[in-house]
Amino acid sequence: MSPAETVGANFPGNWKPNTGSSVPLFEQLRLNIIERADAGTLAAGTRLPAVRNLAAELGVAPHTVARAYKELEAAGVVATRGRNGTVVCARDDAWGSLTASAAEFAAAAKARGASFAEAVQLLAAAYDRQ
Repeated sequence: MSPAETVGANFPGNWKPNTGSSVPLFEQLRLNIIERADAGTLAAGTRLPAVRNLAAELGVAPHTVARAYKELEAAGVVATRGRNGTVVCARDDAWGSLTASAAEFAAAAKARGASFAEAVQLLAAAYDRQ
């Protein structure tokens, strides 16, 4: 197996989803993978763990991981290659900039006491006005 095909050695590392959070577990995983892909700690071509393996490691249902992977694939963050697994796709600078803007918005919304649902509602309204 080439380095690009190996399962990310440091993924998920010590990260575990926060079961007490109002953010759904699949969304926490999805956001974590996006953050790592944007930061380069999950390089393009890195193969993610199989759904069942990652679910067992994180202590979540396989459906949780499958949903996160499915949404990441729809967003172009990962590509699923059947039995060959799920790999991280290359990210461009524009996406990284957009991610930074989203992080700023999330931090501002949280600092002002907005819930996750309220922040999403504000973002959706702003998006619709464009």
